[in-house]
Amino acid sequence: MASELMKVIDDIAREKGIEKSNIIAFIEEAILTSARKKFVGKDMVAKFNDSLGEVELFEYKKVVQKVENPDTEITIEEARKLDPEAMEGDELGIKISTQDLGRIGAQAVKQLLSQRVRDAEREKIYNDYKNRKDELITGEVRRIEHGDLIVDIGKTEAILPKKEQIPKEVFRPGDKIRAYIVDVLRISRGPQIILSRIHPGFLKKLFELEVPEIAEGVVHINAVAREPGVRAKIAVSSTDADVDPIGACVGMKGARVQNIVQELRGEKIDIIPYHPEAAKFVCNAIAPAQVLKVFVSEEEKRMDIVVPDDQLSLAIGRKGQNVRLAVQLTGWKLDVMSEEKFSEYRKEIVQSFLKIEGINDVIAELLFTEGCRKYSDVAEFTPKELSELSSGLITQKQAKQIIANAKALAEQEGLSKDSSNKK
Repeated sequence: MASELMKVIDDIAREKGIEKSNIIAFIEEAILTSARKKFVGKDMVAKFNDSLGEVELFEYKKVVQKVENPDTEITIEEARKLDPEAMEGDELGIKISTQDLGRIGAQAVKQLLSQRVRDAEREKIYNDYKNRKDELITGEVRRIEHGDLIVDIGKTEAILPKKEQIPKEVFRPGDKIRAYIVDVLRISRGPQIILSRIHPGFLKKLFELEVPEIAEGVVHINAVAREPGVRAKIAVSSTDADVDPIGACVGMKGARVQNIVQELRGEKIDIIPYHPEAAKFVCNAIAPAQVLKVFVSEEEKRMDIVVPDDQLSLAIGRKGQNVRLAVQLTGWKLDVMSEEKFSEYRKEIVQSFLKIEGINDVIAELLFTEGCRKYSDVAEFTPKELSELSSGLITQKQAKQIIANAKALAEQEGLSKDSSNKK
């Protein structure tokens, strides 16, 4: 029996990856729990005996002259029959055969042990995967539940929700699949590993896998933007002047990027050079369109992008896709317009600034070039800043009055909008 128990412990430890000491603790707990249900009121302890290879069950009784509670006390005379050296006040351990638990008790031990082993296995899986977020993983599709893919990833199953799948891609049970671990959750049924194939991190990890220069740290991925299954933009840079980051990502005859495109079901990928200067980065991101002018509003983190009239549709892209990806990639709000539209827009803004008393054509143009688009933008200047912007055309005293006038117009405009909204 002892060797059978040790074999069970060894088998569980090997198959489930649980420490033997934990399994022994589970067995001790299960036997003690069952014993307490059968022998209510007794003070008992279950302890694994290494030399015997079995769990021993003991009930403890206090040695007394006169017994008041037979479940927890024993007379000194009875105690000395078990231990000749027993003294009054001692705690005497009396061994109980685990066979006394009976068939129902044994079944209860088995059920509790199974539960504890399952809990330990779930905890181990959670601990194994909780630090693997943002990693790529390969598995096999086991089944499909309401559009979600249940994926066998080795030690457990993961879920690829329908919303995390690339549109129109189809997988069937038995198919191999590669995905990105987006989250690891601890829930009552055990750990839940959430996968994604649409996350920008998935594309980034595919490049890291395909391009050795990225894995080595020579080429760096600075930003990623995706419309899954359709188009993506990835910004890259190099820490070595002799290594072309775009060439490294594209690979010989485009082999590297084509492998990724194939994995992403034909998703087109624009690889662009990253630039630490925001305006230049935005110009790269809006490619393939040519950018003529850029006006930056730092406070609103917005840029007005001017492109040739015949390249407006190219800059915006089909259904606005190109500019949307550029916005995702750079983190800037972008307003793309043609030269003709920009000319009209500029004229409209400049004309509105001329309504501010004290401002002339030159200063209105300067304000527009500086990124001002509303009266409130002008009102945010200090007198010193506005005077310096005008290159001395207006004094600080005059600038102070202009700012006050701009503020009044901004408030009037705000009230007018509120009134329109209420209507």
